[in-house]
Amino acid sequence: MRLLSALRTGLVMLIAAAGLALASVAAHADSGTIQFKVIKGGWFIGGQGGSGTLFFHNQAYPLTVGGISGGLVFGGSETWFRGTVSNIRGPGDVAGVYGAAGAGAALGVGVQAIVLRNEKGATLNLTGRQVGLQLNADLSGLAISLK
Repeated sequence: MRLLSALRTGLVMLIAAAGLALASVAAHADSGTIQFKVIKGGWFIGGQGGSGTLFFHNQAYPLTVGGISGGLVFGGSETWFRGTVSNIRGPGDVAGVYGAAGAGAALGVGVQAIVLRNEKGATLNLTGRQVGLQLNADLSGLAISLK
């Protein structure tokens, strides 16, 4: 009986210690804001490119954005994205490859909203205003790098 009680107490202490360690790691994660413009075009295979800025700890970091998409892609558009980036420890954590599956259409002016995550755990919550003529149902990859 005492052995079970001691094991239970040890297990509770181990779980509590692990929880504190995870909370400590999460507490060090930070966030910022991001904005960028992307020009996208294609016919079944598409490409996109653009530039923007990450705002982190009262400093601006210039970014470049590029990527490809495949599936049903037709036309071209220009989108201005704005949003937040979370779960980062520094500006370099934003750099990386983000993957997405999506569908949409733009005839003139449209809007977009998307959540993306890279291999470092950085999460982008973005909304955007899209202008152009485009129809898509595709898989795409977006690479962001610091200039």
